Amino acid sequence: MSKKQIIADDALSFGGKSYHSRLLVGTGKYKDLEQTRKAIETSGAEIVTVAIRRTNIGQNPDEPNLLDVIPPDKYTILPNTAGCYDAEAAVRTCHLACELLNGHMLVKLEVLGDEKTLYPDIPETVKATEILIKDGFQVMVYTNDDPVMAKRFEEMGCTAVMPLAAPIGSGLGIRNPYNIRTIVENASVPILVDAGVGTASDATIAMELGCDGVLMNTAIACAKNPIQMASAMKKAVESGREAYLAGRIPRKAYASASSPIDGTFF
Repeated sequence: MSKKQIIADDALSFGGKSYHSRLLVGTGKYKDLEQTRKAIETSGAEIVTVAIRRTNIGQNPDEPNLLDVIPPDKYTILPNTAGCYDAEAAVRTCHLACELLNGHMLVKLEVLGDEKTLYPDIPETVKATEILIKDGFQVMVYTNDDPVMAKRFEEMGCTAVMPLAAPIGSGLGIRNPYNIRTIVENASVPILVDAGVGTASDATIAMELGCDGVLMNTAIACAKNPIQMASAMKKAVESGREAYLAGRIPRKAYASASSPIDGTFF
């Protein structure tokens, strides 16, 4: 089977839909809407997350509308609650997104606990998750890299669990691959690394660990050449996924000859 066939047949499914791309991208920090459009198009992403509290998707009719460059008929718009620091604000933001997007119920929930680190406030995230799921939302939840908490969110009914690899926007890469792997191994819902990716190798590592996808914004938008980085990230996610499916060789503490010596003449 060719690489293209492997990628085409290996779909990411949640929220009642299947996606060929396992790269999810954000829309913040670009210099303008045209650069946003080009980067997202180059990335090959089919799911695009939008910070409802910071981005105009129709609530301000006199301002440029992001949906003019990422139309909902081409992309799955994933509203997120970035900038919310309590459950009440996060729930209210999701309901606003649902209204603006004609009943759209798939949301990315993040409830932050600290302005400096942007780490999640887990108790408030749990509270918001309970309310949103009861209200019928499909919740993709941003959390820390705690395997116990990740499993708890799955058991609550989250559509996907999104552990951080490192603080949001830090570009530090996968700081605790062992926790990420444990989360993946214990999960029966999609696990997507969210936050901390800095370059293409970080995305590849996340996929090689078995993650179902990677969500990023800063790593592309703040690169010296966002369009080129978007292209690199697309390839990184694809190659990491293919390597994971192929199965790496075991690590050894000693050498192993590439060419067998059985049957040699001298």
